[in-house]
Amino acid sequence: MSDVVTLATELLSVESTTGRERDAVDLAARWLVARGWNVSLQEVEPGRSNVWASRRGGGVTLSTHLDTVPPYLPPRLEGTRLYGRGASDAKGIAAAMMIAAQRLADAGEERVDLLFVVGEEKGSPGARAANRLPATSKFLVNGEPTESKLASGCKGAQRVIVRVRGREAHSAYAHLGSSALDPLLDMLPQLCRLALPVDPVLGETTYNIGVLRAGTEANIVPGLAEAEIMIRLVGEIGPVKQAFTEWAGTRAELIWGSHIPAQYFHVLNGFEVEPVAYTSDIPLLDRWGTPLLFGPGSIHVAHTPIEYIDVVELEASVGAYERIVRTLLA
Repeated sequence: MSDVVTLATELLSVESTTGRERDAVDLAARWLVARGWNVSLQEVEPGRSNVWASRRGGGVTLSTHLDTVPPYLPPRLEGTRLYGRGASDAKGIAAAMMIAAQRLADAGEERVDLLFVVGEEKGSPGARAANRLPATSKFLVNGEPTESKLASGCKGAQRVIVRVRGREAHSAYAHLGSSALDPLLDMLPQLCRLALPVDPVLGETTYNIGVLRAGTEANIVPGLAEAEIMIRLVGEIGPVKQAFTEWAGTRAELIWGSHIPAQYFHVLNGFEVEPVAYTSDIPLLDRWGTPLLFGPGSIHVAHTPIEYIDVVELEASVGAYERIVRTLLA
C-alpha cells in the first residue's frame, strides 16, 4: 500500500466516534512529532483535544476532523476501495493532508500547518475552541468529501423543533382529551407549499423532517407532539424564519436551534468547481484565513454502512493538496 493508504488504514483502525477521539488524536500527534512537527494539543473537553501541527507558519492551514458518526466500522481493502467508518468523512482526508504536508516540508516549504479538530459531527466544540488559538495562516483549506472538486460554496443549516401541545386522556374516552399529534400530522405535509429562498449558485432551500416524538403510551391521548427539522439554507435566515412562523401560526410553537450560515469559498483555476449542500466547520474557523473546501471521497456514502474511498482518488488527493498549497503561497 502507498503511504497515504497505509496511514488512512491506521486511522480507520482506531475508533473515534464523536466523544471518543482520544486514540485517533494520539495517533496523529505521534506521527507528526516523529517527523519533526511542532505539535500542540488543545484540550476541548476532558479526554478530547484538537491537534495543531506547525513549522514556520504564516501560510496555509490544512484542516479536517478526526471524529466520525457511529457505529464504528473497521477498515477493509477490497479492490480499489478502502472501506470503514471515516474513510471518506474524514480520516482518509486527514491522511492525505498529513502526507501532503510532510512532502511539502521535505521539499523545504514550511509555511503549512495542520489542524485536526474533534466533535465536528456533533456541535463542533473542537472548531469553536480552535478559533481561540493564535492562528497565523492566511488560507484555510478545510477537508470534507467534495469528490476532489473545489467547493464554490455550501449551504447553511438551521435546526427547528415544531411543538404542539394537547391534553392527555384515557384512549377509551379520547373525546375527553385533545391529541397533540393529529394537528402536527396535518401541518407537516403543508411545508412543501412554502415559498423558500433560492440562490443561483447554492440552489433551493431544503428541509428534512428527521425526528418525530409524541405521546407516552398507545392507550393515552398524546399531550405533546414534536417534529425536529433540519433546514438547509442558501442565504439569510430571516425569510426562512418568517415563512415557518407564518406556517406555524397559532397551531404550534417553534423552538429555533443551532444556526450555521451559508457560505461562498475561494476557488482556484485548474480545479473542477461545484457547490455542496452540507455544512462544515469553516464558519467557526474564521481566524484561520480565507477558506477553501476540498477533499477526496463522496458525501453520498459518508454516514452509511458502505462508507468507502477510492484508493486512486485518495492517492491523487495528496498531489492535489500540494498543488493547492503551492498555488495559494505563490
